[in-house]
Amino acid sequence: MRRPAPILAALAALALLASPAAQAQQRTPPATARPPAAKPAEKPAEQPVPEPPGPPYEPQLLQLAEIMGSLAYLRTLCGGKEAQDWRNRMSALVEAEGRTPQRRDRLTAAFNRGFKAYSLTHRTCTDTSLEAASRLATQGEALSRALASRYGG
Repeated sequence: MRRPAPILAALAALALLASPAAQAQQRTPPATARPPAAKPAEKPAEQPVPEPPGPPYEPQLLQLAEIMGSLAYLRTLCGGKEAQDWRNRMSALVEAEGRTPQRRDRLTAAFNRGFKAYSLTHRTCTDTSLEAASRLATQGEALSRALASRYGG
């Protein structure tokens, strides 16, 4: 499940503050008012189910997702034919490895981190951009092969 956007959370908080019940609580009690009666004991909040531990290769998988995000940006910037392929590959990775919502979020965040890192420093396609894309592709290929040889079936 996606987290609500910050603006939606802020709007929900404002709506809660504007409710008649919240407004009644904000009013100051008269000086002669008695203290409120003790509230009945509330049930403790249910603890979220802990996420199962990730596989031993999770750090490398997150690194690969970040590389894929970087390549998605750089190949798009430089008009590479396979630019959209990186997004498709990432979608396939999330489908295959995103067993829990938290894990899907971590993989997606790693992809976005890689995408954003290069978008901040590369505004036009230059020789440096092409060299970075080439190095990232080589690094990603080596990482993929290492993961497949060590953990693949």
